[in-house]
Amino acid sequence: MLLIGTLLIGYLLGSISFSYIIAKKIKKVDIRQHGSGNAGATNTLRVLGVGPAVTVLVLDVLKGIIAVWIGLWLAPDGSGYIPALAGLAAILGHNWPVYYGFRGGKGVATTIGVLTSLVFYPALIAGVIAIICIIITRFVSLGSLLFVLFTAIITVGFLTTFGYPESYIYLTIIVAILSFWRHRTNIRRLLSGSESKVGQKKQA
Repeated sequence: MLLIGTLLIGYLLGSISFSYIIAKKIKKVDIRQHGSGNAGATNTLRVLGVGPAVTVLVLDVLKGIIAVWIGLWLAPDGSGYIPALAGLAAILGHNWPVYYGFRGGKGVATTIGVLTSLVFYPALIAGVIAIICIIITRFVSLGSLLFVLFTAIITVGFLTTFGYPESYIYLTIIVAILSFWRHRTNIRRLLSGSESKVGQKKQA
């Protein structure tokens, strides 16, 4: 029951689409019908501008953090799989939200919240790599993919050093695979040279 409750709380929390809510409030539009059609911070930037995008980013990150914190609070004897599953459920909720016809975003911001809460140092290092990549290339999608990839790789190396539970390794790997799958169209555009950059109006 504890596991089911944790998964349900994480999923329902993750299903709150702040980009959808804010777009409806500001422009009375469905964010999924504009720009890239993605319910996330990057598309909010394209459609609504910097302020709303930053707000969405922060709130989506907080979803992941809160889901993990709830899992940590509920975890018996510090069991690692419960907060890991709570975080994963929040990411799945963001991607396929029950409140919005299961049409959500790609889960990057929520993933940032989850991974920084569970494997802070690997996520921090991967985050720096991702930010540098985005600054140089202006490809948010590429930076996002590098973030999840390097977080998984670095977590393996840091596992024994910081005593992370093995469940955290599995989580980072699953999250990386999920993120690459959700970004499959972006990957094709990156390979073909047609991916849009930050600041461009065209879909990225």
